[in-house]
Amino acid sequence: MLAADPGASITSIATEAGVDRRTVYRRFASREDLLAAIYESRLTAIEHAIEDARLREAPVAVALHRYVENIITVNRTWPVDLTRMLTDDTVHTRRDASIAEVGAFLQRATDEGLLRPGLPEGWASALLPQLMHLVSRQLPELSPGQAADVVVDTLLNGLGGTS
Repeated sequence: MLAADPGASITSIATEAGVDRRTVYRRFASREDLLAAIYESRLTAIEHAIEDARLREAPVAVALHRYVENIITVNRTWPVDLTRMLTDDTVHTRRDASIAEVGAFLQRATDEGLLRPGLPEGWASALLPQLMHLVSRQLPELSPGQAADVVVDTLLNGLGGTS
């Protein structure tokens, strides 16, 4: 609901969840507390997705697919943007650490020949999250594994035809 309407009220969130708004207020003192809990859960899920992908030790192609599949699952489970929480230093630090971990992995993928060298710096790091976001939203009928296939194929092979 918050992905579709970031300004949704506690009452509408409670209604969507099938509970009374007082139930929500018993657990969260304010709307901001609820949002903080949602963002915390999403960020923790991202960290677990990175850890599970074993970006440092698994073969690059395996780690890439597993990471993409995991993040697609996170995007579908927690379809909210972390941008609003970046004013919180702890969240910002954790998010930066995740970005650095993936950036180092993509450099490893380049060094090992999976990604083409010579692209503008940070291009793969900027493109990959956009592809995962798009497939998460635009192709909901695909399983996370199938969606990861689309993302990885697009990242590695582009959209051009073979000639």
